[in-house]
Amino acid sequence: MRYRRLGQSGLFVSELCLGTMTFGGSDDMWGQIGQLQQDEADALVRTALEAGINFIDTANVYAAGRSEEILGQSLKNLGVPREEVVIATKVHGQMGEGPNARGASRLHIMDQVKASLRRLQLDHIDLYQIHGFDPATPIVETLEALDTLVRHGHVRYLGLSNWAAWQVMKAVGIAEARRLAPIVSLQAYYSVAGRDLEREIVPMLLSEGVGLMVWSPLAGGFLSGKFDRDGQTAEGRRVAFDFPPIDKDRAYDAVDLMRTMATENGCTVPQVAIAWLLHQKVVTSVLVGAKRVDQLTDNIGATEVTLSSEDLAALDGVTALPAEYPGWMLKMQNEYRENLMREQLR
Repeated sequence: MRYRRLGQSGLFVSELCLGTMTFGGSDDMWGQIGQLQQDEADALVRTALEAGINFIDTANVYAAGRSEEILGQSLKNLGVPREEVVIATKVHGQMGEGPNARGASRLHIMDQVKASLRRLQLDHIDLYQIHGFDPATPIVETLEALDTLVRHGHVRYLGLSNWAAWQVMKAVGIAEARRLAPIVSLQAYYSVAGRDLEREIVPMLLSEGVGLMVWSPLAGGFLSGKFDRDGQTAEGRRVAFDFPPIDKDRAYDAVDLMRTMATENGCTVPQVAIAWLLHQKVVTSVLVGAKRVDQLTDNIGATEVTLSSEDLAALDGVTALPAEYPGWMLKMQNEYRENLMREQLR
């Protein structure tokens, strides 16, 4: 297991992060993702820690707070020293009745951080993330509330999730201009079957030094290798919950290619998909969630898979995004200057 610096902070996190969306669901949307209870969650957390994972992510909205409760109890049950784990959670989703029970307002953030700390049985959260963009709350209000949490010691680092490039850039700029606690990370969807992030967000993250945490690296299970073009599918989350949306023709091309690579590399298709992400310069940590220990162990094995330059080029060839303005114009106009810079580096 390798460790990478989270954004421009001094915090190092494992290249894989244990996602806990499968913890605590019932007969609702979260139940379609996972219904793991305490003993099963303890086994997953133990497996992750033994493999060197020091980074665990949850959210207040997962199973209406039950995921946080189970994770907090797992840390207690396993006797995990607080300083040995980096715990991340999120705020934004609906957590009660009324118009103020969701979003990124100062009121909601201040209420929810206390609730998350109580459920997690912790005195501080290492990475506190705004789970989505709130059009009703000025970004400066959100950032000042988060800065207060950092100054009071309830939170150590700040992140965002599911924000557009311009929104992240605005937050980064406001935080710097007002000398507020900085944004160190963005959690976003990215996979070999879903590369939309590369249009605007990836260049922005690299430019500003913001770390990337990837959710759904297997595209909701589509990249498990269990889905075929003929419509024959194995059971799994994607069957009942077809999310996130992907270009399935392009994804099938990727899976076909990854099956060959998996055979050649002596690994599994999911391991190839995760390894592809770990080869991307922008990626800090990839979230891996599971319902069973064997699934998690397989995902962890991706850290041992090295894809050749030929493998990476082949996957890029079948999954590259179609050219889109202004990308094609920028490429055409800047090719000469970029070549000059490459020559300078030789």
